[in-house]
Amino acid sequence: MSVSAIDFNRPQRFSQFHQQLAVQPDFAGNDKRNEKAVKAVAAASSLAGMATVLTLIAKKQGFPVKPKELKNIPIKDWAFFKIAEKGVPNQKLLQIEEKEILGLAAGSIAGGLAGGALVDRKNMKAKFRESITQMFGNVVVPVAFVGATSRLYNKYEQNIKNAMPQIKDASTKFTKGLNKFIKVLPAAGMTAAALTAGIFTGSKVTNFINEKFFDQKTERKIKTTDFAPHVDDLCLAITLMGSKDSPVASTITRTVPLFLSVPGYQVGKAKD
Repeated sequence: MSVSAIDFNRPQRFSQFHQQLAVQPDFAGNDKRNEKAVKAVAAASSLAGMATVLTLIAKKQGFPVKPKELKNIPIKDWAFFKIAEKGVPNQKLLQIEEKEILGLAAGSIAGGLAGGALVDRKNMKAKFRESITQMFGNVVVPVAFVGATSRLYNKYEQNIKNAMPQIKDASTKFTKGLNKFIKVLPAAGMTAAALTAGIFTGSKVTNFINEKFFDQKTERKIKTTDFAPHVDDLCLAITLMGSKDSPVASTITRTVPLFLSVPGYQVGKAKD
């Protein structure tokens, strides 16, 4: 019986497996943890940027914002949390209209960009590109469309309402409500049309900017998150219907700053 010579030059199975691990390490877990960290920082920094501007807006409108002033005021009466009370005239409420929306969005985007720069520098080009997209495509252009429509409606409000057909025998609660609904239809329709036109126009504008200044040929599609900054337009629609200081309108207004932190979050987590 013969014993075959052992070939010490032939790679063994363990050494082959060890070499594969050394050459191709798996960093998938690290990538996922890093992505979560980037998203967390993007969320925190965009909220911080928005909150800074919101504080400045409240201060400019005459609301107390210093900690020593707020400690003596119930939280429900702070500028951001105060909701209109039904039947109470001349209430002092935080007003968030066109210029405030632009400021809050800019603060959110600046915060998201700063947060992204801290934890994800390698994707700064994508973040800067996204900041342009968010500010112009999702905020400036749509708000300009809705704002212009609002001013046009206010100018001819009474004429538009008088032109709407009404039920002559409005003796019941239902018919009274139906007449009121018919009168506000133009305001709601004009706001919806202006918002839709603004979002699509904004998308075209940002695609043009991306192509001309960033050499990005791929057309950016409208995403669901692009509609987040436009909760303010729902509030504007209610305002057009003559309920500016109603509990419903002021409740919606209080959510606007939170939704306006979404553009900054999108900027902070953007990558190539």
